Amino acid sequence: MIAKSQKHWTGDVAELLRARQGFALADVDAGATPGHGGDKADAAEDLEAGAEELSEYQERLFARSRTTDAPDSVLLVLQAMDTAGKGGIVRHVVGAVDPQGVALAAFKKPTPEELAHDFLWRIEKRLPPPGFIGVFDRSHYEDVLIGRVRELAPPEEIERRYGAINDFERRLVEGGTRLVKVMLHISPEEQKARLTERLDRPDKYWKYNPGDLDERALWPQYMEAYQTVFERTSTERAPWYVVPADRKWYARLAVQHLLLEALEEIDPQWPPADFDVEAERKRLDAS
Repeated sequence: MIAKSQKHWTGDVAELLRARQGFALADVDAGATPGHGGDKADAAEDLEAGAEELSEYQERLFARSRTTDAPDSVLLVLQAMDTAGKGGIVRHVVGAVDPQGVALAAFKKPTPEELAHDFLWRIEKRLPPPGFIGVFDRSHYEDVLIGRVRELAPPEEIERRYGAINDFERRLVEGGTRLVKVMLHISPEEQKARLTERLDRPDKYWKYNPGDLDERALWPQYMEAYQTVFERTSTERAPWYVVPADRKWYARLAVQHLLLEALEEIDPQWPPADFDVEAERKRLDAS
C-alpha cells in the first residue's frame, strides 16, 4: 500500500522493510532508500503532503473515540542505537499532528518501584487509549536488548520475556491497537559522524552522553540481540520494520508512511451529529 499523498514511492514500503522469516539485519544497507525513487527534495515534498494526511486521519480517529466506543488506537514503537533519529521522528513526523491526540512515553532506566514488578508493568500503564496515537521512545524491547547485552537478567528470564512480549502484543492487537514496530538502523560510521557533530557544536553538547561510547563498544552484541528480537517477535500480527536511518529524510518519510498505512487500515470516519443539525442552526440564527 502506498499513501495517497506521497508521490515518489516506487514500491510497497511495508513489504520492503518488514522483517520476515529469514531476515538478516547484517544484510541491510543503513544508507539505502528502499522503495523511494526521489531525492531529499522530493522526500521533503512527500513529507509535507503526508503530514496533512496524517493530521486529518489523527483528528478523525480522535473525534470518533470521543463519541463512540470504537477501540482503535495506533502505537508506534521506536527502537534504535543512539543518534539514529528517534527524536527527529517524534518532532518531524508525530509532531505534525494535534498533540492532544498523542500519548508519548520515553522509557528510561527502570525505577526501584518498576523493578519490583514484571517488566511489562510499567509498559501497560503507558498504552495509548482509544483514539490516540501512542509513541514509545524505547520500549519493552529494552528488556531483551540491553537486558541481554548487559546481562541485567539471567538467560532464562530473557528467554521468558520473548514469549511474554508476543502474548502482550497479541492482546494489544486483538483489543484494537495497530502496532507499528520500527527499528531505525544506523551504521556505526554514521553514528560516529553524528557523535562527532555533538562534540563539535556547543548547541549539541546537551545531546551528548559519554555513556553512548560504552554502548557503541558493544555494537556487535547489540546487533546480535536485535537479530534475535526480529526472529522471536516479528509476527504476522505485530511485524517489525527495519528502516535504514543513515539518511534522516528517508527514515522520517518511511515511518510517516507506516503510520499512514496503519491509519488507512482503520479508516476512521467523522462521527455523525448526535443532535438535530437544522434545529440547532435555527436556534443559532435566532440567538
